[in-house]
Amino acid sequence: MARLSKRIVDAARAGAADYFIWDNELTGFGLRVFSSGKRSYLVQYRFRSRTHRYTIGAHGVWTPESARKEARIVFGQIARGENPAEQRKLCAKAMTMNELCRRYLADAESGLILGKRRRPKKASTLIIDKSRIRRHIIPLLGTRRVIDITSTDITRFLRDVATGRTKLDEKTKPHGRAIVRGGFGTGSRAVGLLGGMFTYAVEHGIIDKNPVHGVRKPADGRKDRRLTEQEYRLLGEIIQKATMDEQLTTAIDMIRAIALTGCRRGEIINLKWSELDFENSCLRLNESKEGPSMRPIGLSVLDLLERRRTIVPGDFVFPGTENGKPLVGFPKLWNRILRGTALADITPHVLRHSFASIANNLGFTESTIAALVGHSRGTMTSRYIHSVDTALIMAADTVAGYIRGLVEGLEFKRNSYAMDRSSREAALCRLFYPNSHTR
Repeated sequence: MARLSKRIVDAARAGAADYFIWDNELTGFGLRVFSSGKRSYLVQYRFRSRTHRYTIGAHGVWTPESARKEARIVFGQIARGENPAEQRKLCAKAMTMNELCRRYLADAESGLILGKRRRPKKASTLIIDKSRIRRHIIPLLGTRRVIDITSTDITRFLRDVATGRTKLDEKTKPHGRAIVRGGFGTGSRAVGLLGGMFTYAVEHGIIDKNPVHGVRKPADGRKDRRLTEQEYRLLGEIIQKATMDEQLTTAIDMIRAIALTGCRRGEIINLKWSELDFENSCLRLNESKEGPSMRPIGLSVLDLLERRRTIVPGDFVFPGTENGKPLVGFPKLWNRILRGTALADITPHVLRHSFASIANNLGFTESTIAALVGHSRGTMTSRYIHSVDTALIMAADTVAGYIRGLVEGLEFKRNSYAMDRSSREAALCRLFYPNSHTR
């Protein structure tokens, strides 16, 4: 027993089974450490000769001091002859999935529910969560009581979403439509969200067990589409033909930027001039799927962006028609450019995969490729690239130069290109480290 403090709570580690750490100042107040590693504050007390446990909430949402204050309030209710745990159970029995969804989203929007890397959920993630709740969870489970949901119900929910029971096609805006088709991928991701919601319910003492645990979800179809060297040349021919249409100029530059950097579509759409570091040959993205991210870029990318910098005003590198906003209509323009061609089946993400594939073919290591495309990896490389490393700039330049050559129709002999890397690297060293005499 010890006085619960942040230091003690942070030091608590998961064991083979759940265990408790009790506070030595406020009897009955403690911390439950789950075998999964999650921690929650609780009050244990006796009421009418029976022992009860009342869950206050998860650590992170609650601090030791705020949970202690709540515990004192609970003990005050007990002193008045009330049974908080029983009252909560009565509320839980009446709570429907509609109410759980409402409470979950309210806490998520307040930053109280942590997502990837224990950070509050991003606005873009919340938009997707709301859509899945509105399109799938509410229609199929909304009126059900939370306490009544079982693993069998979750399996049935997955099957119903996969077979298209929730599919719809409706008008959402003057020029917009929402088309929901369902499928196993959609079902799996909706079940993943349900798992998070039921974990939230367990942590708040609404239910005792997460019904999603143990439910087998089909794996998402892995997309292995990559561009061959001949397809890169075909892409070059397609975008060269599209340059005849002035309305497609910005979209064409965006395609080139994605192809030469391996960035995600959204990262290029929302790219701002303030995120470009020309001097150090990198992008310093304020926001990405993995949070803030630094991406080394090659000379081919610098050429493209330097040209745009002289003609594009405003905050965004690729602005849209509406003042102060990026070109959010890029996906439609992408389809317009590639429609009816042999590459009509590819997406911008295929260019990202292809960038990594070319880097691999040129002999770069997995950790280097992860740094180039901004993957989250638990390696030393992913932790030290807060500043630009010369080797990474060289790698980015080599890959971008090779892809640019393919798009422009050049024929490479792989060995000769690899041999020529040394001269490219020497040039980069002179560019970025003019006073250095060693690589």
